[in-house]
Amino acid sequence: MGSNNEHRFKTNRHVVYSCKYHVVWYPKYRRKVLVNGTDERLIEIMPDHVDLHCEVDPKFGIHRLVRYLKGRSSHQLRKEYPWLHSRLSTLRTNSIFVATVGGAPLAVIKPYMRTRKAFEEYGLP
Repeated sequence: MGSNNEHRFKTNRHVVYSCKYHVVWYPKYRRKVLVNGTDERLIEIMPDHVDLHCEVDPKFGIHRLVRYLKGRSSHQLRKEYPWLHSRLSTLRTNSIFVATVGGAPLAVIKPYMRTRKAFEEYGLP
C-alpha cells in the first residue's frame, strides 16, 4: 500500500492542491539516443522517450517544470556523453505529452509505467 504522503494534499500560501501528471517527452526526431549509460541517468526511460510522474504546484505550472527538466537533463547528458553531439545537434524538442492522473497514487502509476516499458522493449503495443 502507498504511504500517506501520496494521498495528502499539498499547500502553498493561498492554494491547497493535488496536481499530479504523467509526462512523456522525446529526444529530437525521436532518435533512440537514450542508451549506453544515458538511460541510467533518467527515470523510466526508453531509448526514444522519457516517462515521468510528478506533482507540481499550480503556481509554478507543469509546462514550466517540464521545460526546466528537459533543459537540465539535455545539458547534463550532452556534457557527460560527448557522443550525443554527433547524433543530434540538440536533445530538446518543444513537444511533450501531459495527462493528469487525478488522485492515482504513485504506487499505482509506477507499475503501469514499468509494464509499458517491458512491452515496448519487446516491440509489443
